[in-house]
Amino acid sequence: MKNSLFDKLKPKENKFFLLLHETGEIIVTVSDLLVECLETAKGHEDFMAYYKRIKDLEHEADLVQNRIFDELNSTFITPFDREDINHLSATMDDIVDLINGCVKRIMLYNPKQIPESAIALAHIMQECAALIIQAVDELDSFKKRPEKIKEYCALLNAAEKKADDVYESFLIKLFENEKDAIEVIKLRDILHELERATDVAKTVGKIIKTVVIKYS
Repeated sequence: MKNSLFDKLKPKENKFFLLLHETGEIIVTVSDLLVECLETAKGHEDFMAYYKRIKDLEHEADLVQNRIFDELNSTFITPFDREDINHLSATMDDIVDLINGCVKRIMLYNPKQIPESAIALAHIMQECAALIIQAVDELDSFKKRPEKIKEYCALLNAAEKKADDVYESFLIKLFENEKDAIEVIKLRDILHELERATDVAKTVGKIIKTVVIKYS
């Protein structure tokens, strides 16, 4: 029979890295679906179909977050501070929530046209998603090569700045050219949610960089 106390005392690093990777995979998938939605969807029914798919993945991400919380409560030894693990996983989950919120708004508002700026932001989010999962996958060996994970975090910061530029340029053109006030509100709300997702992606990079600095 296994000694339950002994089991709790044994380091169980892999499960946290695997769960963080699982959330990272969901971020990659919803980012890909977002790009696909903005580039190919033709109307409300298409938007609805993409929203349902992303909503299901958002639910999966919530379940992974709950599993991480449960594991933190039941595991005595964690690979790094449980507060950092919880903060990182919750912030990654926030990205999925924001992408879900963006597509939900598209589905509800059914804008006349998807702006090129929205597609540009979606591609930046896709880039961020790829960087996040690579950075997360480096966490179990960051002490051996911290420079690699720092590179991913720097690229996340650069991507977020690029997203800010796209969003600011979009707002200028929107208020200059769009005469329909309701359409202005719709588009600003949709793109703001997407821009927030890139902000949170940058925050994920900051959390990971902080972990590296604390434990290097």
